[in-house]
Amino acid sequence: MDLEFFEPAEAAALMRCSEGWLRDGAAAGRFPHACWGKGKIVFTSEHIAEIARLSEILPGSHPASAPGGGPTSTRLIGTRARNRLVS
Repeated sequence: MDLEFFEPAEAAALMRCSEGWLRDGAAAGRFPHACWGKGKIVFTSEHIAEIARLSEILPGSHPASAPGGGPTSTRLIGTRARNRLVS
């Protein structure tokens, strides 16, 4: 069995991303992970490979069409922008 286990900080260093991004993705159910004990998040080497595949954007594909991308919404800052959109 060649399965390795990583804590979020170790997995983040391996993937060159932030620990918070991994934790948030796991908590939201976007990333595969395991929970041990009282909710300790652990990633296996297979989980890390799957997260990389889920985050992959292939040539010719639009980033919004990526898995989990869903419909995009317009961010409005302030009441002027909201009023312009309604007008």
